Amino acid sequence: MLELGQPSAPAAADVIADVNESEFMTAVVEASNTIPVIVDFWAPWCGPCKTLGPQLEEAVNAANGAVKMAKVNVDENPMVSEQLRVQSIPTVYAFWKGQPIDGFQGAVAASEVKAFVERVVAAGDGVPGGGLADAIEAAEEMLAEGAAEDAAQTFAAVLEEEPNNPAAYGGLVRAHIALGDLEQAEAVLNGAPAEIAQSPELEAAFAQLELAKQGQNAGPLEDLRSAVAANPDDHQARLDFAQALYAAGEAEPAVSELLELFRRDREWNEGAARAQLFTIFDALKPNDPIVLAGRRKLSSMIFA
Repeated sequence: MLELGQPSAPAAADVIADVNESEFMTAVVEASNTIPVIVDFWAPWCGPCKTLGPQLEEAVNAANGAVKMAKVNVDENPMVSEQLRVQSIPTVYAFWKGQPIDGFQGAVAASEVKAFVERVVAAGDGVPGGGLADAIEAAEEMLAEGAAEDAAQTFAAVLEEEPNNPAAYGGLVRAHIALGDLEQAEAVLNGAPAEIAQSPELEAAFAQLELAKQGQNAGPLEDLRSAVAANPDDHQARLDFAQALYAAGEAEPAVSELLELFRRDREWNEGAARAQLFTIFDALKPNDPIVLAGRRKLSSMIFA
């Protein structure tokens, strides 16, 4: 029986729900703008999923409404699984402010599940320590406004408080990329703790670093444009052109050129077009319209 004056805990149905592809944008991406959302990618035939799922649900329910959980059956929702590059199950992602902030693959100990949920809740300001999320958000704004040095200092300060914060690590890498210090960006990335090395933030930072390195060696944009126009079957020129486009901030045209290269010869240079596309997809936010459209077009070519 509830004591007077105590708020009732949210019902499980309010915080845990099965979500399909048509609901994913609303139930996960948009919903995460106000509350963190944990996504459990599972399948009925997956043994480890049967252990992990209940552990996650227990930890989420224990958070008393500070976090929500979406369960996605990968057999019934292959598109969203492909878009987020879910390669094995169980896979768990946490979304906050429209983007993944943490995650892991495989079954883990119940204590690790509990710690994961607590980190996600903290990121959403649901418990003490949420101020770090505010600092990260402020640093992201600095980075977006071109104040990369200030952003780097803020991300570094967050890491002093929470050394395993993947959002701060990824942000620090991106800040050094923005400053043009790719060597330091790589050093930060290589120094990340092993337990967060596979987090979405660090995978995105790694992709952004690879693209930044390519950009340093990209040829003159207009010369490459002319080379492709003169010989549309010059695959190397088209790949170089796509890299130069991305380096110039033209991600959508870069993706278009890579899709055209894939259409012309998907096996050229050991599948270079597809590999480059995935690098760009990893570097951008999963819900970026360029990523969503690019993945759909690539899938249609693969399965045509």
